[in-house]
Amino acid sequence: MISACCRCIFNFSGFITVGKQRSPQQLAKFLSYILERRPDEFGLVLDEDGYVRIKDILKAVCEEEGWRYVRRAAIDEILFTLQNPPIEMNDNRIRAKNRILLPKHTVTKDIPKLLYTCVRRKAHGFVLDKGIFPQGYPHIILSSDRDLAERMGKRADQSPILLMVQARKSADEGIVFYQAGEAVYLADFIPADCFTAPPLPKQKEESKKQEVPKEKERQQFPGSFFINLADEGDKKRSARKKKRKEIAKEKSKKRLRKQKQKIWSENEK
Repeated sequence: MISACCRCIFNFSGFITVGKQRSPQQLAKFLSYILERRPDEFGLVLDEDGYVRIKDILKAVCEEEGWRYVRRAAIDEILFTLQNPPIEMNDNRIRAKNRILLPKHTVTKDIPKLLYTCVRRKAHGFVLDKGIFPQGYPHIILSSDRDLAERMGKRADQSPILLMVQARKSADEGIVFYQAGEAVYLADFIPADCFTAPPLPKQKEESKKQEVPKEKERQQFPGSFFINLADEGDKKRSARKKKRKEIAKEKSKKRLRKQKQKIWSENEK
């Protein structure tokens, strides 16, 4: 007999597997930790009212072992079943009711030498030319933890482009960085000369003009030969031409002989 907390889940391959889900109380406690204390630990940045998009927190939660089953319905269940839920939702956003312990967004002067951020592949060429701008958020989200930056990038693109930002050089050029937790930083813009990125993939070469297919070489076997019809035709034409020359030469000789005979016969008279 399967307990009430065990439900059938469809995995990505389409097969039904049995996975143990946590109770609404356990999920509420986990969400409270994220939204009340450490959103930065999961690569999340809350707005000034403490909200984050529901789809963003779902992506972050589903990256954690044991929580990959969580969907919007699981969050709704918290609100419907718990007498005093620690979270509240507004349209497509969610926040914690108690936000006293949230990290403040403060201007930081003690910036790490290097920070990391990711962009979508389709923005690769643009950022190399124009610099880094916010994508879907009010600020660029960066991290001093490379793994966390890649984790955040994969939420928007399965194969994001990782950029290594020279943060101190950017600060020297007037860029202001805000710290939004232990390893998360925010900026409005990063100049194109203040980060390194992989080069653009090679452009596809123009398709070459199709060459005229060469005549396939005939397979030859020992003791056999093939007649080249083109060569045979040339030989016949040469032979006919040579024969015509010989005939013309003979005719010319006959005319000369006749002329000579005529001259001799006139002299004899």
